[in-house]
Amino acid sequence: MTALLESYAQGTWYRASDEGRPLADATTGETVARLSGTGLDVPGMVGYGRRVGGPALRSLTFHQRAAILKSLAKHLTGCTDEFHALSHRTGATRRDNTVDVDGGIGTLFSYASKGARELPNDTVLPDGAAEPLGRGGTFVGQHVYTSRPGVAVQINAFNFPVWGMLEKFAPAFLAGVPSIIKPASQTAYLTELVVRRIVESGLLPEGTLQLLAGGPAGLLDNLGPQDAVAFTGSAETGAELRAHPAVVHNGVRLGVEADSLNCSVLGPDVSPEDPEFALFTDQLVTEMTVKTGQKCTAIRRAIVPEHLADAVVDAVGRRLERVVVGDPADRETTMGPLAGLDQRTEVRKALAALRGSAEVVFGDPERCTPAGADPQRGAFVAPVLLRAGRDAAEPHEVEAFGPVSTVVGYRGVDEAVELAARGRGSLVGSVVTHDPGAAREIVLGLAPWHGRLLVLDRDDAEESTGHGSPLPMLVHGGPGRAGGGEELGGIRGVLHHMQRTAVQASPDMATAITGRWTTGARRRDDGVHPFRKSLAELRIGDTVASDSHTVTREDIDRFADLTGDTFYAHTDEQAAAANPLFGGIVAHGYLVVSLAAGLFVDPAPGPVLANFGVDHLRFSTPVKVGDSIAVTLTAKQITPRTNADYGEVRWDAVVANADGQPVATYDVLTLVAKEQPGG
Repeated sequence: MTALLESYAQGTWYRASDEGRPLADATTGETVARLSGTGLDVPGMVGYGRRVGGPALRSLTFHQRAAILKSLAKHLTGCTDEFHALSHRTGATRRDNTVDVDGGIGTLFSYASKGARELPNDTVLPDGAAEPLGRGGTFVGQHVYTSRPGVAVQINAFNFPVWGMLEKFAPAFLAGVPSIIKPASQTAYLTELVVRRIVESGLLPEGTLQLLAGGPAGLLDNLGPQDAVAFTGSAETGAELRAHPAVVHNGVRLGVEADSLNCSVLGPDVSPEDPEFALFTDQLVTEMTVKTGQKCTAIRRAIVPEHLADAVVDAVGRRLERVVVGDPADRETTMGPLAGLDQRTEVRKALAALRGSAEVVFGDPERCTPAGADPQRGAFVAPVLLRAGRDAAEPHEVEAFGPVSTVVGYRGVDEAVELAARGRGSLVGSVVTHDPGAAREIVLGLAPWHGRLLVLDRDDAEESTGHGSPLPMLVHGGPGRAGGGEELGGIRGVLHHMQRTAVQASPDMATAITGRWTTGARRRDDGVHPFRKSLAELRIGDTVASDSHTVTREDIDRFADLTGDTFYAHTDEQAAAANPLFGGIVAHGYLVVSLAAGLFVDPAPGPVLANFGVDHLRFSTPVKVGDSIAVTLTAKQITPRTNADYGEVRWDAVVANADGQPVATYDVLTLVAKEQPGG
C-alpha cells in the first residue's frame, strides 16, 4: 500500500490505524500517498502546544527565536531538490516551485533578519514612547507587546503547501506562539515532507510545531481566548469558521484569507505602442499560468480602456499560444495541471457560469492536449481568456480558480474604479500606467477595496516582483470578500500574535518592566564614564552629565564656514532679529548636536566601537550667542547581538541650556563590545 501520511503530535509521529483515502498525482492520477487522522488526539495536541511548546518558546528572546529561524531556513535550503521533486506531483512546474518552495524558505530568512534587526533582544516589546500621565513626571503609560500563552492553528490551502505553511509559521514562532499546522488534503504529502525535515533538524524547541495530517474535526472545539486561527481557503469555509462556537463564544481570534477576484487596471494614458501595454499583457499571462492560475492573488479581471479591449485580447492571445501545457517535471513545460480532477471540475463549473455573460476569446474550456502527459488521467486545462461587457455581473462574482481571466472595458477612470470595487474586496490589484495623475486617482479609488496595490510602469518594471507575489515585508490580506484578514507585513505579522497592553506605572517600574529606560526614571552615576563600560558592565540608567559649553558667535561663524550652511538665522543679524522664532542670531541645530558630542564623548579607545546614527532628533529651544549648553546621556536600551562580540546601545541624550530647558533631544546609537578590549 502507498505510504500513509503521519501527523507530528505531542512530540512523536502518529500513524492512523486505517488505510485512509488516496491522494492523487496531479499529472498521472497515480496515488502518491494516503491520508487519515483517525484516532489522533487533537485536544492533546492543543494542550501540548500550550503546556510544552509555549513556555519553551517564550523563554527565548526575539533574537534567539530569529537565530533559530535563520538556521532552519539554511537547513531547508539544503533539502530543496527533494522538495522540488515531490512538488512536481502537485502539478507544480519548476517556476512554480520557485514561488512555493523557495519563496517559503525565503520568508523564513526574511523574518529571521527582521527579528534580529527590528526587535529587541528581550521577550517584551515596548510599543512607542511612554505617555506622561501626570504633571510631576512620576506617572506614565507605556504600551507593551507580550506573547500570548496559546497556540496558533494554521489551516492552509492546497495551492501553496510549503509557502502557505512557512509564511504563517515564521511570524507566530517569532512572536513566541507554538503552531499547529493543518494542511489541505490534496497536497498534504509535500507539507508532511517539509515538516519531517524540520523535525529531523532538531532546531525547534519541542512542542513549537505540530502537524495535523487529516481532517480538522474537533480542532477548534478546544481553543480559547489566547488562541488564534489563521485560515486560507474558500469563503464558504471561512463563513463556517466565523460561526463556530469557539469564535463566537470563546474569543478565539480568527483571520481569514478567502476568494479574491483580483483585478489589473490598464491606465487610460496607455497606447499599444507604449511599454506599459506589453507590461500589462505579459503580467496578465504570467498570472494566468503560474501555479496554473491556482493563486489567491491571480488576476481574474483585466479592466482596460474600452477602445483597447480588442488590442489587449489579441496581444494576450498571442502570448497564450506560446504556453506549453504538460508534465510539470519537463523543462519545456510552462504550465502544469491543476491540483486534481475535482479541481478541474470546479474550474469548468465556474467557467460555465462566467460564460453566462462573457464570451470565450481564447482557449477551449473542455479540451486540453498536454505535452508528454495523458489528458484523461491528469487534471489538465487550457488557459482560457474571456471578454465581457461593462454591465456583465458574473466576472465580478464568480472565481474560476485556474488559468482563467476576463477582459472588461471601461469608459473613464471613475468607471474603472467602480468595476474594480464590484469584486467586493480583493487581496491585490495592479495599475499599469505611466501617468502620475491617473496612478493617484486610480490607486486612491482602489485602496479601500484592496490589501495591496502594485503600480507598474517602465520605471519599476525591471525590479518589480509582480502582481501576484506576496512579500514578507508587505501586508497580505484584503477586505470584504477577500476575508478581512491580514498576514505578513513584516513585524506587523508578528504583532498579530501578541497582546498589546497599556501599562500605567512610575518611570522606574516602567523601566523595569520594559527593559528600556523611561524618562523620569532613576539614573545611575557611579563615577565611571559609561563609555568605559563593556556591554557586560553597562546597566540601563547609567548616566554621564557633562560640563557646560558657552556658545559664541565665533562657534557659529566657524560652523557656517566649514559646512557652507549660511542660512540667514545664523549669519544675518538684521534678518535673524526680524524672525519671530529667533529674535537674533542662533546656533545651527547640528552645531548644537556636534558640540554636545564633544561634551559627552570619552575620546580614548575602549568598549565603544562606533556611533551608527541618531533617532528622533528634535530641536526644541533656539540656542543664542552666549547661551550655555550641557548634556545628560543615559543608557536607554541594551541589545546584545547573538552572532557578534558586540551589541547595540541606545542612549537618551538631552541637551539643555543654563535654565534647564531642553534645546535638543535625541537617541544616540552606538556599538559596544561585550567584553573589555584585551580582557
